[in-house]
Amino acid sequence: MKIIVPMAGRGSRLRPHSLTVPKPLIPVAGQPIVHRLVKDIAKVLKQPITEVAFVLGDSAWFGDDVVESLKELAQGLGAKASIYRQDQPLGTGHAIMSAKPSLSGPAVIAYADTLIRADFDLDPEADSVIWTKRVDNPEAYGVVKLNDNNEIVELVEKPETFVSDQAVIGIYYFKDVAVLKDKLQEVLDENLMHGGEYQINDGIKKMMAEGRIFKTGTVDEWMDCGNKHVTLETNAKMLGFLSADNEEQLVHDSVVIDNSTIIEPCFIGEGTVLRNTSVGPYVSIGKNCTIQDSSVKNSLIQNQTTIKNATLDEAMIGNFVKYDGSFAKISIGDYSVLE
Repeated sequence: MKIIVPMAGRGSRLRPHSLTVPKPLIPVAGQPIVHRLVKDIAKVLKQPITEVAFVLGDSAWFGDDVVESLKELAQGLGAKASIYRQDQPLGTGHAIMSAKPSLSGPAVIAYADTLIRADFDLDPEADSVIWTKRVDNPEAYGVVKLNDNNEIVELVEKPETFVSDQAVIGIYYFKDVAVLKDKLQEVLDENLMHGGEYQINDGIKKMMAEGRIFKTGTVDEWMDCGNKHVTLETNAKMLGFLSADNEEQLVHDSVVIDNSTIIEPCFIGEGTVLRNTSVGPYVSIGKNCTIQDSSVKNSLIQNQTTIKNATLDEAMIGNFVKYDGSFAKISIGDYSVLE
């Protein structure tokens, strides 16, 4: 089984954090989004992963450090890592075709801005499985239309009248992804574009027109990481799941806790120091941070950051930040938000 991960977008909705770190590499509950996504998909599939193919943007943005972290991710699953570049932002279909040499055999395609919790077996009769989540407001999503056999017969984008409440979350299984490759090649050859982009849906629709069988794989949780608000929600949910699973150590042994309280669940990384501080619930703090004389809850703080004299709730703070809540002199860059 292969996993194909298009992740070339720059994540403009998550600025300023995605200005210096590609959005899929921003940590949630202590691990980069794309790392958690790939590991969770491998767990759902319950079968060996032979290759993980990553489709990145230009090397100036997705540099050698990113490539190395992705290779380590694949190797941790016992899989080959393949790195491809999408030279132009021409949509999901174009991104997938950028990984053309890897498009053969059974594969999962997953976009690296979402996380899931799921437990199901792939339908052996299906040519493809599209992961979906039941939603209360299907008119805001792309949804699947099902026939009486619970097979997907149509993809409908933001339906004005009710079609179904099963929203497409951006993760797909193909029994032979080469079939999708052939159909996407037709999309490219026909210059079939929407909003100046080539979309995976057009390749899928061509497969459906040939009578290929599409089924749904319903997830228990679908957690978006598109902007600050939903990323913090996802961080909180993931911390809750990890705490309940009790499979990961969330507070590193090296953390210094000096006259401080941790209200679980929290992730606190290696070398971080807490002094006269209350942390939690639902806080993730990266490596080598110092939090002093502060209260922090429902927040995500990355690495090498110092926080003093602060009361933080629903805060998202990046790397190498120095923040003093009693500041009189400040230096704030582009896209920063203080609320």
